[in-house]
Amino acid sequence: MDIILVSNRLAKARSVTLKTHHLVVLAVLALGLFIGAVLTAQYAIVRLQPGSISNELRTWLAKAQEEDQQKQQAYMRESMDTMAKRLGQMQAQLLRLDGLGSRLAKMTGMKPEEFSFNEAPAQGGPYIPAPLQSDVSLDSMGKQLNDLSKLLGDRSDKLVALETLLMQNSLNKRMLPSVAPITDGWYSSNFGWRIDPFTGKNAMHEGVDYMVPIGTQVRASAGGVVVYAAYHPQYGNMVEIDHGNDIVTRYAHASKLLVKVGQMVRRGQEIALSGTTGRSTGPHLHFEIRYKGLAQNPVRFLQNSAG
Repeated sequence: MDIILVSNRLAKARSVTLKTHHLVVLAVLALGLFIGAVLTAQYAIVRLQPGSISNELRTWLAKAQEEDQQKQQAYMRESMDTMAKRLGQMQAQLLRLDGLGSRLAKMTGMKPEEFSFNEAPAQGGPYIPAPLQSDVSLDSMGKQLNDLSKLLGDRSDKLVALETLLMQNSLNKRMLPSVAPITDGWYSSNFGWRIDPFTGKNAMHEGVDYMVPIGTQVRASAGGVVVYAAYHPQYGNMVEIDHGNDIVTRYAHASKLLVKVGQMVRRGQEIALSGTTGRSTGPHLHFEIRYKGLAQNPVRFLQNSAG
């Protein structure tokens, strides 16, 4: 048999002569390869049939399944730990919000039964199950918990800001003269124009006088800082308290001073004992309220300010 080889790379065509014994060898090799392929395929089919799987293969499959289950369990544990941590954070935030809510309720004067922060809100209604396709996964549940945690944090910050404003408002009220400096007493002279007891002429009385015995306790009408505590030619022994916001109160004609300059005093604190020192016709307390240096009617402050 002659085989002619033709190629673009060869300048001339070449021929190969196969003799009879060459053909016999090639036929035997082809037949051997065919028989080997058939036997290999049959062996694989028999080995992979149900009930014919070898122990090694069973062991390998069982090990693979076990590793897959372990990975799934590890993922579930990690997801549950993350969710538990989120729930703990949210519970802490809820406790903080409960505390803020209780304080705000007290500050605003709400009744305790109106907002029960220590009890879960009442719920009810008919049961309408959700469709099967709406079941949430661990990932979606984790995202919802994360969003809820951020929402709780935002609400908490806003409640803290509201509490700060309410506390500032309450503090401002406490700094306003709102408590009478004398608990038992009556006005002997009101604020405004009157006949001066020494000259008999019309004169402005820039405060109110409380007719009380010598030694009666005099209390601060509001919290503040003592800026004057000494004898004054006309006011006698006098205490002057700065309450901030350009508001000052004066307590005059005292028999004894109980505070010093620079001392912080709280509303209702005892600061002096009444007397009749200075320009006075008898035992009493002269009380003034000044705003930006101008005398104001103390009665208006004591009636309209919150106690």
